Amino acid sequence: MSMEGAAHGSLWRLSMATEKSSYRPGTPKRVLEFAGRYKGKLTAFVIVSVIGAALAVATPVLAGRVIDAIVAGEPSSVVVILAVIIAVIALADAAIGLVNRWLSANLGEGVIYDLRTQVFDHVQKMPIAFFNRTRTGALVSRLNNDVIGAQSAFAGTLSGVVSNIVALVLTLIVMVSTSWQVTLLAVFLLPIFLIPARRMGRSLARLRREAAEYNATMGAQMTERFSAPGATLVKLFGRPAHESHEFATRAAAVRDIGIKTAMRQFVFVTALTLVAALALALVYGLGGVYALGGELAAGDVVTLAMLLTRLYAPLTGLANARVEIMSALVSFDRVFEILDLKPMIVEKPTATALPDGPLSLSVKNARFAYPSADQVSLASLEDVAVLDSRASATVLKGVSFTVPAGSTTALVGSSGAGKSTIAQLVSRLYDVDEGGIELGGMNIRDATFASLRSSIGMVTQDGHMFHDTIRNNLLLAAPSATEEEVWDALRRARLEPLVRAMPDGLETVVGERGYRLSGGERQRMTIARLLLQAPRLVILDEATAALDSTNEAAVQAALAEALEGRTAVIIAHRLSTIRNADEILVIEDGEIVEQGNHFELLSHKGRYSELYETQFSQS
Repeated sequence: MSMEGAAHGSLWRLSMATEKSSYRPGTPKRVLEFAGRYKGKLTAFVIVSVIGAALAVATPVLAGRVIDAIVAGEPSSVVVILAVIIAVIALADAAIGLVNRWLSANLGEGVIYDLRTQVFDHVQKMPIAFFNRTRTGALVSRLNNDVIGAQSAFAGTLSGVVSNIVALVLTLIVMVSTSWQVTLLAVFLLPIFLIPARRMGRSLARLRREAAEYNATMGAQMTERFSAPGATLVKLFGRPAHESHEFATRAAAVRDIGIKTAMRQFVFVTALTLVAALALALVYGLGGVYALGGELAAGDVVTLAMLLTRLYAPLTGLANARVEIMSALVSFDRVFEILDLKPMIVEKPTATALPDGPLSLSVKNARFAYPSADQVSLASLEDVAVLDSRASATVLKGVSFTVPAGSTTALVGSSGAGKSTIAQLVSRLYDVDEGGIELGGMNIRDATFASLRSSIGMVTQDGHMFHDTIRNNLLLAAPSATEEEVWDALRRARLEPLVRAMPDGLETVVGERGYRLSGGERQRMTIARLLLQAPRLVILDEATAALDSTNEAAVQAALAEALEGRTAVIIAHRLSTIRNADEILVIEDGEIVEQGNHFELLSHKGRYSELYETQFSQS
């Protein structure tokens, strides 16, 4: 590596690393345990790196020998043989470099793959409470930036430390054995190279962090403002000029930082290249004097000059190694933080499938409070200093009811009474704190996740869809469904004419969160997904809330067909939609205050009657 290349490499590594970050005490041990699975590749990687470092030192020695042979007037065959050996070493060095690069890429990409898949699979096991609290961008950053930072420890830092130590030791041995005086003076100039490197590196690291923060803020602004609801909000409140000004301010800051960074890099590299040139001049000058005085061979001067170019690179690399290792450990620690979060809902090793046939639902003395932040999240993922450890208020206070197989039970009551919480507990998005929930006489904690997901179908008020085709959004519920079954589900959800009229039909991309569809169309699409799944227990959480009267009537007819013979739990504020339910439960403040069918509850003149009269007096 040239002097200028060493300067650039040193500067980049220092600017990308930081010494201020910290990691937990057990992280180095865990990293070593993690590295154990790559023992074979790591060993090969280290061996190849050592061979490459040794070859780099051999060439200057042979070049000096060529000069000595020419000066001494030795036979031309000697020079030719030495030149052939240099060529062979060059070929070997290229081959070693290729192997080293293959091992480095294989190892590095393998680490990225393993860490990313581990984190992704682990995050999918986390409870809904985790996603309710976590910033999506912070979580994605762990999968991208921190995983790549951890990978650099294997693909970059490890190879650099090993090869730099070998290169430094071999170079110093050869230089000292050739001329200890010249070597001493060359090493004496080293602080002039290292001190500004560290100072400038810290300065550039600060600038890079500032630029990263501004870029992250710009990214967050673009993500929010470029989404359909965000863009709508900006337009409705007439804020485009304000948003443009904020974005321009941040972009200008990044521009100014870029200019400062470019100028400091140029000054730094120029200064260090000058220092290196002066050191090289010293070697030629002092070495030349010794050579003229007969104390040093002419070839030794060339050897020393060439070795000098190989001395500064490993020295600066090793000087930076501690910072690079610390940065890699911090990245590993941030990844381990995610993997250390324990999922609150796990499948028992002895779990079995739910029994076949129609399913009854039994909720027995269920008590529940949502978990506190410190139970499900990380402060760094919520962008707070300390997580809130306070327990939430009790949402359900000993709720008990039974839904016979094939019957329909409706849950009504004020907002925040606990209706949707019951739906989430039945589908095991959360687990009860006390009591139990049974499906078909079996506690859902004893059931496999696969049987729960295939047996329970849920439609929420949100009606979320992925930025994908209509077909793929529907096949989430039944991946093996046929074309005919997909169209049948759309027909029963009163969507077939709409989809057939679209130019791309089932291949139409619905947009982020399905915003290319109207609210009613999006909700009917989720109902079509439910119809395609054909679960044994159906939970409708305000499933028709976004529909107008015409669409609501059509979907109610489709739902009546879909619910026939199935157990159903319907949560609704529109009491007109649940008049035909077999039983209605009135939930208030986490308790069942009334229970019966529509006419029985009206005759009681209680809370249900009050809700009914209030709703229809306002209609």
